[in-house]
Amino acid sequence: METHFSTRDLGNTTVTAVSDGAMQVDFSLLSPIEAAECEQIQRHKQVLEPSGININTFLVRHQGKHILIDSGIGGIRGLGGKLNMHLAALGVTSDDIDTVLLTHAHPDHIGGLLTAEGEAVFQNAELVVSSKEYHYLNDDSHFRAASERIQGNFTLARRVFDRYQRHLRLVDQGEVIAGIFAVPLPGHTPGHLGYRIEGSQDQLLIWGDIVHFPHIQLLKPEVSIAFDYDAVLAAETRRRLLDEVSADNLLIGGMHFGPEGFGRVGRYQSGYEIIYCNEA
Repeated sequence: METHFSTRDLGNTTVTAVSDGAMQVDFSLLSPIEAAECEQIQRHKQVLEPSGININTFLVRHQGKHILIDSGIGGIRGLGGKLNMHLAALGVTSDDIDTVLLTHAHPDHIGGLLTAEGEAVFQNAELVVSSKEYHYLNDDSHFRAASERIQGNFTLARRVFDRYQRHLRLVDQGEVIAGIFAVPLPGHTPGHLGYRIEGSQDQLLIWGDIVHFPHIQLLKPEVSIAFDYDAVLAAETRRRLLDEVSADNLLIGGMHFGPEGFGRVGRYQSGYEIIYCNEA
């Protein structure tokens, strides 16, 4: 069966949502909200797998370059691992990727950067990561203070940074590639970034993990997930950003949007709603 890829033409730049697969996330990880209400919201929005979330990456074709934003989970714990197959269907090999921009360094965003043997998948790519994220994850005091599960995340991130060390660039904010800007969106992780892509005809914000369950967390922006480094800050960032992008009608790409990959945010009841582009 032929795979459909959702692509947005920004003028001199195209951006394609490329799924790495999906995973199940228990509603008990969301708060403050009850699992029954989460289920009800998802069912009302006709989500076929209410507790399932898609794992998106984004392929940017820009000024003759192939840029990948995040890399999915890459088969860790048997999850995902479809990125390279989907890139091949788009006529792109791992060697064609010039730059990988990271929104943050959680496993479902960096797992696809390493092979099963622990080697770099994208041998020719520069890896761009937030300096705050990098220094936080390389700080042994933070490692020692973390739970065993989180220590595993530290270890994976450090392994990725080591394999890409020769082509590693740390950024804070501002233009990282001509027409592509890093936007600090703190809370989910210490250095969580979005990337605003300014094309000649339109612009797009890839906002990383501002939400994991779009229908739930847009309707109720106060709802955070246990993966958030700072739940209060994550909720503050989410509310501020939702207000801005809904007012500007800005096109958004989300790592945990549905397979459509892209949407716009509108006000709904006391919160917001996601309007996927193929529904507009």
